[in-house]
Amino acid sequence: MSEFQKVANIADVPDPGKITLEVDDRMVVLMHVGGKFFCIDDLCTHDGGTLGDGPLEGYQLACPRHGARFDIQSGKAITMPATEPTPVHNVKIENDEVWVQIQD
Repeated sequence: MSEFQKVANIADVPDPGKITLEVDDRMVVLMHVGGKFFCIDDLCTHDGGTLGDGPLEGYQLACPRHGARFDIQSGKAITMPATEPTPVHNVKIENDEVWVQIQD
């Protein structure tokens, strides 16, 4: 497990909204929904495509390629064609800063 790293300020990500970032040589999607932040790998487990360009609807992020949906809180694949979860990473807020810790 890596150390927490500052990745953004709260004001950098609208609510609801998302940004794609690189943390520890890993592409992730940082999302702000309902006043909380979530972070998952920028990876559709169906075909290895990116999720960051997909639509964020509530607590679900859809793959822009084939429409698989993932729960941003747990990483769980909600709809086909994905069947495997995508990794979820720890997020904490300190002062108006957003910090992410990559989970291995």
